[in-house]
Amino acid sequence: MDKKSKLLMQKFKVEKLLGQGNFAKVYSATNLETNQSVAIKVISKDMVVKTGLIDQTKREITAMRLLKHPNIVQLYEAMASKAKIYLVMEYAKGGELFQKIKKGRLKEEVAWNYFQQLITAVDFCHKRGVYHRDLKPENLLLDENGMLKVSDFGLSALAESKREDGLLHTNCGTPSYVAPEVILCRAYDGAKADIWSCGVILFALLAGSLPFHDSNLIHMYKKVCASEYQCPRWFSRHVRKLLHGILNPNPDQRFLASEIMESSWFQKGLNSNSITEVEEPGSLNADGGCDDCDSENQEIITLTTLTAFDFISLASELDLSGLMMQKDSKKAMLFTSAQSATSIMSKLREITRKLKLKVKKEGALLNCW
Repeated sequence: MDKKSKLLMQKFKVEKLLGQGNFAKVYSATNLETNQSVAIKVISKDMVVKTGLIDQTKREITAMRLLKHPNIVQLYEAMASKAKIYLVMEYAKGGELFQKIKKGRLKEEVAWNYFQQLITAVDFCHKRGVYHRDLKPENLLLDENGMLKVSDFGLSALAESKREDGLLHTNCGTPSYVAPEVILCRAYDGAKADIWSCGVILFALLAGSLPFHDSNLIHMYKKVCASEYQCPRWFSRHVRKLLHGILNPNPDQRFLASEIMESSWFQKGLNSNSITEVEEPGSLNADGGCDDCDSENQEIITLTTLTAFDFISLASELDLSGLMMQKDSKKAMLFTSAQSATSIMSKLREITRKLKLKVKKEGALLNCW
């Protein structure tokens, strides 16, 4: 084995650094049991807490677990040590869609193919109460066969993030792709904001440039809010009509995913096999490793069903609760689970035994001390 690579949990051979951000690094690796190439995202728990990205990290893991679709990067396994969180994910070897656009506009049939996959994936997310909120070519990956994969759910919002008015209230996203209502700091429908971003992406695929680009950010925002853009002469009538419906500055009049799918341009060349049937999300296991991994001798906890319940109740020496609460402070958290009350209590008792804690059920409340 190459000296620069590492073997963790006797399962993953970690090979090279693919990229890194402020609090996470992504490595390529091979699952030695299946010979499958994977990507392992290593998240520093300390940096997550220091930078206030607790909720963002929780959202990303929860969203990825909810979504099992051929056009969405899959989360295979998840684990946590005392200092790190590891996400073992599908490895899209084709890189970012952005790199293709960077070279110039795509042929219409190629752009159609990518856009069809994007809308299918986004519609799947929305039907499961997940809103990406940062759709852009940099977050759209390609596998070795050229299949599009939506990635990076760090800014995603779940259905329960909505307030009583049924809308989201947090500004997120990348300026060039953000919907007018988000720029104007209004409450917004996450699904419709995502659709706007998809429209900007479609324009970029076909034009090789952005519809609202301006070196002055304020001027760009004004263009976005007025939906002030010009289609190149090579845009077909059907494409122009579709963009007009998607890039409508009034979210109440903007196309829905279903309307996009019914459009003549979207339907061209579409056959019954284009939209793949998908399975419901299964359970997660754990393993992973890299230069940022803790010692192989350090115990790694398995997250079999990664829910809010799991975050609260992991063993103290491998505690993930630092993502949600300060030590020695009383904290309550509400959560929902597809598991029965009996199975939850059984799991909780199993974990609290390791912690030497007691658990008591009082109605719908679970008390640990």
